[in-house]
Amino acid sequence: MSESQQHAEGARAPVKRGGGDPASRGRTTIADGVVEKIAGLAARDVVGVHAMGSGLARTLGAVRDRVPGGGGRSATATRGVKAEVGEVQTALDLEIVVDYGVSIADVARSVRENVIAAVERMTGLEVVEVNIAVSDVKLPDEADEEEEAEPRLH
Repeated sequence: MSESQQHAEGARAPVKRGGGDPASRGRTTIADGVVEKIAGLAARDVVGVHAMGSGLARTLGAVRDRVPGGGGRSATATRGVKAEVGEVQTALDLEIVVDYGVSIADVARSVRENVIAAVERMTGLEVVEVNIAVSDVKLPDEADEEEEAEPRLH
């Protein structure tokens, strides 16, 4: 027997176990918080978005960020975002503060496009709607609530 014949007899064809494509074996679930984080970060990337959430939520969030174990960056990323996630679709509600002088319609359109692109690309979920509520306009001479919440003494 030649060496090549021995090698051929010794090598076995891979045994196929299970059935179908490995990607279809099992289920992937994505938590609401994951989608909220992606959407919040994508919305903040849009020029004209000053902050996310209502004034009260931002003030409470600024205080919470200063408390050890209060959530920090993770809580900030999801502020002003609410997601409902199904098996293949998601719907989002965003609350934003825009900078004074920008076109609110243009900012909302850009936020919607950026959020949909990011969420669909990262999760594979179909975004069926992105509702945007503009809760405030940041005036150029207005101090941020986050800045006001800092202690006066260091």
